[in-house]
Parts: sequence; C-alpha cells; structure tokens
Amino acid sequence: MQSNPILGTALYAIGGMSASSCYTPQTKVKNWSWGTFWLVQALFAWIIVPIIIGMLTVPGFFDILHRAPANVFWGAFLLGAVYGFGGMSFGLSIKHIGYSLTYTIAIGISSVLGTLTPLLLNGRLVEYFTRPGSGIIITGMLLSVVGVGLCGWAGFKKETDLQKQVGQTISFKMSTGLFLAIIAGVLSAVFNLSLEHGQPISDMAAKAGAGNFEGNAKMIVSTSGCFAVNFVWFIVLGIRQKTLKEFTVSTGLSRGRLVKNTLWSALAGTLWFVQFLFYGLGHVQMGNYRFISWVLHMSMLIFFSFGIGMIMKEWKNVSKNTYTTLIIALLTLVVSFVVMTVGSYIGEQI
Repeated sequence: MQSNPILGTALYAIGGMSASSCYTPQTKVKNWSWGTFWLVQALFAWIIVPIIIGMLTVPGFFDILHRAPANVFWGAFLLGAVYGFGGMSFGLSIKHIGYSLTYTIAIGISSVLGTLTPLLLNGRLVEYFTRPGSGIIITGMLLSVVGVGLCGWAGFKKETDLQKQVGQTISFKMSTGLFLAIIAGVLSAVFNLSLEHGQPISDMAAKAGAGNFEGNAKMIVSTSGCFAVNFVWFIVLGIRQKTLKEFTVSTGLSRGRLVKNTLWSALAGTLWFVQFLFYGLGHVQMGNYRFISWVLHMSMLIFFSFGIGMIMKEWKNVSKNTYTTLIIALLTLVVSFVVMTVGSYIGEQI
C-alpha cells in the first residue's frame, strides 16, 4: 500500500477536532455528578463504540481477538488499565484549569513520552533518528516542547490575571490542575505503549482484509483495560457517595432528563473514540515514520483544544500580555507539526 504522510496528517487533524471537543457535551448534562457522567461516557468510549466499529470494519473481529497471542492480548490490556488512571486525572484537571491548559500540558507530555518510549524499549531509537528527514522531525519535536512550555507559562499568567481582578471568585487552580495534568500526560503515554504492544493483533486484522482499518482490532483490547479500572473505581465511589441512584428517577430527575443526560454522555464517549478511528487511519499512511504518529496526533489535540477553550471563553478575562503569550504558543505548535509532517514526507520519498 502506498503511504501518504500528508493525508495521514489531515486524518490526524480530524481526530484532533473530535478529541478536543469530546468533553464539551458534559456542559449539557444536568443534575448528575461528575462520576455518573464519567461512567456513561467511559462505557461508550471504551466498550460499546470500539466493539461496534470493530465489528463493522474488521472481518472476523471476534475470531481475531480469540486467536490473539495471550501475551500480546493481556499486555495491551494491562497497559490500557494503567492509562485508566490517567484518564481520570485528565477529567479532574479540566475541572481545575479548563480545556485549553489540560490538553496542552497533559497531551504535550504524552506526545514526547509516547513517541520516544516505544523506540527506547525496542532499541530502535538510533535507527529511526538516522533516517533521511529525521533531523527535521527532531526539530519539529523540539518546537512542540517549546510550544507546550509557552502554553504552561500562559496558564500561570492567566491565574495571576484572575487573582488581580477584585470581586471575582477564582475557581481556576493552576497548581492542582498542573499536578493532575502531569499525571494524565505521563499515563497517557502508556496508552500509546498499549497500542504498540497490541500491533500483532492489527497485523492479524490486516491479513484478514481489514485494510486501513486494521487498528480497530487492537483498540478494544487497550480500551477495555482502561474501562475496567474506571468501572471499579467509580462504582465503589458511587456506592460510598450514594450517587449511583442518579441513574434512576428516584432522585427527582424526569425520564426525559435521564435520557438527555445519557445521550449527551454517550456523545462525549463516542467523540473520544472517533479520535482513534482517525488515528488508526492516519497511522497506516505514515510509512517509514509511523513512530511520529503519536506526537502528530497529540499536537492536533493541543491546537484544537485551544480553539474549543476560546469558544468557551476560557481566556476572555486575561491581559493582553497573557493572550499574546498564548497566541505565540499556538503558532509554535502549528509550526511544529508542519515541520514534522515535512520531515516524514521527505523520509518517505527516499
């Protein structure tokens, strides 16, 4: 199959738009605790939608999972379970510092660690970074790190701006959100390790005729591990906090409101998964430089999350200096993934 890094980057952009907007439906959920919303969206993001998409796009989907090597299957599952804690931290970080900064910091960390760690573990770091175009890719990755750093700086400047505004209640907590975002970023990188570990399952799907959709075979293994951790955690939390009754009309919610809450939560989960549907499609287009798939995907998430943050007016009360820092950070990120795409394209032409 002829690869096309430019098409791959465009597919990552579509996935990035989906991922950066996946938690916005939460604003439409009424009279549910955060844990209740999270359980429903997690069920759709990590179980229901991956199974449906897998069945539709991978011939012999369940048979492939049944025949998958045990060490590959359970390794991907357990690594996905580790990421489950990162997903929780990510959601909580949004509550403290908003969409823009959570995505930037967490995803920025994940982009670098998720790209380099598999190469280090496989002993192929030197091999990849001595290929044609690799110097350009390294430059792009460094620019991405600079962009993430500038975004973090803009976040602390925003907190200072808000504190100076007399009479305004400040719910923005940069230190707490930063701590959670760092945890989310480190553990999010583990999700890429899970996907890398499950690659033999994708190879089986490719042989079965899945084509560009081969990645949908391994996805359910990684996401089911993530769901298992979240399910246990939030069921126990729901019992302790007595919030599980929010799934019934006993709390005074009308049936109509319950249906709406469920549908909005389901939409959030579906949007989360759609990002990886396009990630898988983009991944097969990257040719010799598939290893930068993760950092490109993460860069797209960062960029579009800032667009969502601006639409939600997360930056409306900041100073001109802070806003300027934010714009410079965004432009740096845009340049970074353009540079990485060019580098991958050059490497593919050799």
